[in-house]
Amino acid sequence: MLEIEIDGKKLTVPSGSTVMDAANSIGVHIPHFCYHKKLSIAANCRMCLVQVEKAPKPLPACATPVTDGMKVFTHSDQAVTAQKGVMEFLLINHPLDCPICDQGGECQLQDLAVGYGQSGSRYQEEKRVVANKDLGPLISTDMTRCIHCSRCVRFTEEIAGYQELGMANRGEFTEVLPFIGKTVNSEISGNVIDLCPVGALTSKPFRYSARTWELSRRKSVSPHDGLGANLVVQVKNHKVMRVLPLENEAINECWLADRDRFSYEALNSEERITKPMIKQGGVWQEADWQTALEFVANGLKGVIAEHGRDSVAAVATAHSTVEELFLLRKLMSGLGVDAVETRLRAADFSLKTAGATWLGQPIAELASNEAVLLIGSTLRKEQPLLAQRLRQGVKKGLKLAAINPHADDLLTTKAAELVVRPDQLVEGVLQVLKAVAEIKGIALPTNVDAASIDIPAEARAVAAVLDGKAKAAILLGNLAQQHPRYAEVYAAAAAIAEATGAKLGVLAEAANSVGAQLIGTDAGGDVFAKPRQAYFMLNTEAEFDVQNGAQALAAVQNAKLVVALSSFSSCALEHADVILPVAPFSETSGTFVNMEGRAQSFNGVVRPLGDTRPAWKVLRVLGNLLGFVGFDYTSSEEIRDEALAGDIAPRLSNVLAAPVAVKAQAASGLVRLGEVSLYQADMLSRRAPSLQKTADAAVAAQLRASAATLAKLGLAVGDRARVTQGNGVAELEVAVDAALLDEVIRVSANHPLTRALAAHVGAISVVKA
Repeated sequence: MLEIEIDGKKLTVPSGSTVMDAANSIGVHIPHFCYHKKLSIAANCRMCLVQVEKAPKPLPACATPVTDGMKVFTHSDQAVTAQKGVMEFLLINHPLDCPICDQGGECQLQDLAVGYGQSGSRYQEEKRVVANKDLGPLISTDMTRCIHCSRCVRFTEEIAGYQELGMANRGEFTEVLPFIGKTVNSEISGNVIDLCPVGALTSKPFRYSARTWELSRRKSVSPHDGLGANLVVQVKNHKVMRVLPLENEAINECWLADRDRFSYEALNSEERITKPMIKQGGVWQEADWQTALEFVANGLKGVIAEHGRDSVAAVATAHSTVEELFLLRKLMSGLGVDAVETRLRAADFSLKTAGATWLGQPIAELASNEAVLLIGSTLRKEQPLLAQRLRQGVKKGLKLAAINPHADDLLTTKAAELVVRPDQLVEGVLQVLKAVAEIKGIALPTNVDAASIDIPAEARAVAAVLDGKAKAAILLGNLAQQHPRYAEVYAAAAAIAEATGAKLGVLAEAANSVGAQLIGTDAGGDVFAKPRQAYFMLNTEAEFDVQNGAQALAAVQNAKLVVALSSFSSCALEHADVILPVAPFSETSGTFVNMEGRAQSFNGVVRPLGDTRPAWKVLRVLGNLLGFVGFDYTSSEEIRDEALAGDIAPRLSNVLAAPVAVKAQAASGLVRLGEVSLYQADMLSRRAPSLQKTADAAVAAQLRASAATLAKLGLAVGDRARVTQGNGVAELEVAVDAALLDEVIRVSANHPLTRALAAHVGAISVVKA
């Protein structure tokens, strides 16, 4: 610890701290532009110049290390004169167009100009003008305003993992620009908008729609993935206008994924349904709530009376809140219906664990592991902010390995990687397990049959990454969880974890995947394989939220009664008999339990649109209409307290409740790798126009394969290919993907162009269209 004096206040700080760190620790504000606590030190704006005793000239606080006995003056005449000089230079070429700038009212340059700027400019020459750049559909540019702080450049390289922006030229001719012909395509690109201290980079969807001082700021939680990023939702006239990160070091730090930031566009979509609707004689008609709810109650009772309780199934996505899922299960229990299912994208329902599967450790500790093994995960697209955390961990010595059906770039160094066919994921994990057993000199578990498995060098390298590590983690991603042999993948991964001492974790796919398990909404299995007479669907679109969309769609189309509780009518119009408009996350209160087992409650930020009602209220009234006891809740908090009674931690467990037989199998022929695209994962993201214009959305509409596989099929880049799987057919544009093994065809799942196809992993045929 070193002693330092700042503006007469004495304090001690750790060795290696900067003057800026020391000042921040006691709440002394030093003006700055280029400094950011999450980025490397650039010291190029010079706004943080301070006086240091015995130093011949002012020094930048962000880059000056503390020395023992140092005396710093942040507001002395020398320091303030230097800071005012810097401000005058920054404003020489600035357009001073605050009245039309989207950053007006929340601009660091504007704020500091009040304290350090002059009332007029001595600069009489013509100001420079910088051409705007096309950075894609999410980021708008006004580059004449840029003050060259380089925050955006450092972010793309250090946090996003790949330098998509750079600085060219010198002096006043310096420009921030993308590489020629490129846009900014990172899945966390929107953070440069927050980082920009001026109006050079602003939100393109939000542009010119509201002033910051007109917006109310309300806290919320992201409804998209299992991280549970904290949000500030900004509202004007009961309409969500913008979403920003709410800083929480334990979860999302100060960042947001683009999916969290821009999917709010869907909340104001024309596809929103605002009144209950009933189909009568094949024609949709609006109805009042009483009529619609009585129709549902009588319809459910009628189906059960005629066909029995097993003829009814309830399905909900795990993006639904704890309160909604708890009342759904309770309502179905009252009807005597056991089939309540939220694992809609699962293909294997046989896995049984001692508790709800979870990350296995706090999110904040993930990057402090010595080694992490990813199994079956397109991590950057499934969990963008976790991928960012692991990148920072690798910089500090973490060894990252992967067993995947692709060799996608994680934008960081991988210590080892084993690439396998999608239908050989189990065998890939077994190869590593066998290598670990050899290193440790132990026998394979009795439930594992790996006699036919040979160990390639890549598997030995993965095993070596885990060997001898005091703190390691094995993480199962979406591709593993949606695999047709998930239980075997899990059991083999658990065996590796036990042999190496690593912690096994599951990367929760949806906002409330852990909460859904705690509620017990996993009693249905594949409720579409054996069609039911009635389906009660909460926040679910059959063709987009289910593993086999074609099968699910056929099942609901042939059912006698389909009840859809949804915020959007577009898909349900095809097969539902009644649609009840329920509120999205922004219009209701509720709770999500994230992947580390943290329950996060939130309130609605705007009033429900039209006659929309929170789903928990709709389910409560349905329970009362059906005459069930225990549906007299007056708030979502009451439901939450009953649903999550007691401590959650003891109910989380990744320990297998029953042994799983794991046996290697051979495979050959063309096989589909079906991933759910980043911006097709839930109702909101797939209806956000700006997200659907991104490069990720364009890639999701392509058929991708290795150059050798395309040549074998007689296909060239840009051709149209006809894909057949099961009874479904899709026609897609062809692209090459060097990350795939031969005979692997990458075709997105749950996509508008591919919804007729079957399971995510399975045999597939491809011909030129």
